[in-house]
Amino acid sequence: MLIFLVGFMGCGKTTLGRPLAGKLGCRFVDLDRCIEEGEGRTIGEIFAAQGEAHFRTLEHTYLQQVIAGNEDAVVATGGGTPCFYDNMALMNASGITVYLKFAPGRLAERLRTARTQRPLVAGKSPEELLAYIEATLAEREAYYGQANVVVADPSRDVRRLIDILNPYLVRS
Repeated sequence: MLIFLVGFMGCGKTTLGRPLAGKLGCRFVDLDRCIEEGEGRTIGEIFAAQGEAHFRTLEHTYLQQVIAGNEDAVVATGGGTPCFYDNMALMNASGITVYLKFAPGRLAERLRTARTQRPLVAGKSPEELLAYIEATLAEREAYYGQANVVVADPSRDVRRLIDILNPYLVRS
């Protein structure tokens, strides 16, 4: 079974995804890392050289490859993955989608203290960052809201996440 973690950047898709995959005894796949490895450059370099539209095309292609190549995996998607092409419908048809939902202020706090700089928020002041998150989240909510499961303010408690997902993990 494929489990797709979706949500805004900084919501914990990778942080929760790794231990979740470990507890479930399946593979962990970070879609952004797949793209970077496959393209031989960072997401930031792809954005800088060819722009967001090209990146979104790559993202869709790599998502299809991940789905085709994995039977059981937890997949951490990029924050914008569900919002382009038919990615959300594709993920819903291929497995369980889980929206890790945080309030904009919490996301801004998490992104300000993150170890990794994100291309879409690089160089923004705290006020600009919050305004960007609020506006972008408002646009993306319609996509994120299509997830099978919504986990509001997820903690780093993987056991809690497994308990929430348990009804979906039963195989027929």
